[in-house]
Amino acid sequence: MSTVEEAARTLAHRLEALLRAQRGDPGLRVVDLRRLTGGASRETYSFDAMHTDGSRLELILRRDPPGTDRPGGMAREAAALRAAAAVGVPEPQLVVHSDDLALLGSAFIVMERIGGETIARRILREPQYAPARAAFARQCGHILARIHSIPRSTVANLDAPDPLETCAEDLRALDEPRPVLELGLRWLVSHRPPSTDRRTVVHGDFRNGNLVVGPDGIRAVLDWELVHWGDPAEDLGWLCVKAWRFGASAPVGGFGDYQDLLNGYVDGGGTPVDLPTLQWWEALGTLRWGLICIAQSRRHLDGTVRSVELAAIGRRTCEQEWDLLRLIR
Repeated sequence: MSTVEEAARTLAHRLEALLRAQRGDPGLRVVDLRRLTGGASRETYSFDAMHTDGSRLELILRRDPPGTDRPGGMAREAAALRAAAAVGVPEPQLVVHSDDLALLGSAFIVMERIGGETIARRILREPQYAPARAAFARQCGHILARIHSIPRSTVANLDAPDPLETCAEDLRALDEPRPVLELGLRWLVSHRPPSTDRRTVVHGDFRNGNLVVGPDGIRAVLDWELVHWGDPAEDLGWLCVKAWRFGASAPVGGFGDYQDLLNGYVDGGGTPVDLPTLQWWEALGTLRWGLICIAQSRRHLDGTVRSVELAAIGRRTCEQEWDLLRLIR
């Protein structure tokens, strides 16, 4: 048996022990456990929990890579999932979560598996998703307004970073010349929109790839790993970053127009955001993704996590630099 197969068997046995206790079924079995592609910072697995009576739960496991210690991270993500569902955001039902490394080797969340598609290129091109695409931008605006209505008190220990200051710190920490990113940062500082007092729960990674979609539209919002307290326009701008269009031309995720997004946001109860502010946050998101691409590739290059996916992400830095130049010209 290979090391990978042995690790999968060990994980399945640990999941069985966890769910047998949690579901009160000593005969429960974990079947069809398989790791899914995608996700550079956390591992994602699909599996079924087969109860003694023959009933079957279709589930998803998300966990930190073994050896990773992010205190409180999964508890915060689980709280965000519950809080989002409570205000009407489509979310999978949470089954169990823990930051106890002893249970599955790292912090984890187990949730129900929602049927639908997450691969952006299929959503943006295949004919069965055409009805969803037609209303997608407005629906995203409406859902983001719901997210931004989440009471802060329902998600404990939220950081409240200034994204522009964070990008500046990350750029300095690179300790290598990146002229385009440095130019972009200067432009963002000099063109920052007038400050507002509006602060909300921010998803932090609301985009294609983190949405489960069917022909009827968005069925679930995933990956609350980066949830924080901040300016709600950050989520709107991040959705518009060109990287999340996956080759399509429409400015909002490859499927819609800016105004449809902004109208949907107001219709859903969000405070109006003007187009120049949205596009400033789009430029900031592009800079941020360029920095993330570099950081992800370094995890591969320094041996922290050997991954072809991380290496490939690093090669996309130049794309973000080109996109940033186009946005600030």
